[in-house]
Amino acid sequence: MTRYVAFLRGINLGKRRVKMDRLRALFEELGFSRVGTFIASGNVLFETKMCDDGKLAQTIERHLRKSLGYEVDTFVRTCEEIAVVAAYQPFSSADLIDSANTIHVGFLKEPLTKEVSRKLLACRTAVDEFCVDGREFYWLCRIKSHESKVWNSPQMRIAALPSATMRNLTTIRKLAALAPVL
Repeated sequence: MTRYVAFLRGINLGKRRVKMDRLRALFEELGFSRVGTFIASGNVLFETKMCDDGKLAQTIERHLRKSLGYEVDTFVRTCEEIAVVAAYQPFSSADLIDSANTIHVGFLKEPLTKEVSRKLLACRTAVDEFCVDGREFYWLCRIKSHESKVWNSPQMRIAALPSATMRNLTTIRKLAALAPVL
């Protein structure tokens, strides 16, 4: 059995409210075991014998669409992959330890193309910096993230990122530490 984390995009935002016990039950309906949730923002841990995370994501998406009545983009990683993401240091040590900064991780279904990666990195500003690594990208924000203008910038629209879901790196680190026991 492999332990996974499913990151669900847009859960518990707007009208997409799902209680965590309901979300756990939906994953158990798929035959997954040791199902748990971590904070109410669409982080679901589970075990399964299935080994193809792409097929797992599709299976989860179909079941959630049928059960909830709307699309839920799903990004699946093994707990080992989450540990690697949590340990990755994409920015300078000074940026990493500055408590005024926040780092967010964007989870993608596939790695970005070189062209899209180049365009994302070109969105860098004095307060926003990006790093791309495999199926994740990292966003360093040197101000409060909701004050950043980068996501509405013309350059970001040109980058045309595929669907992704983001989590604070602090959340990812906590999740990596708790994943084996949740």
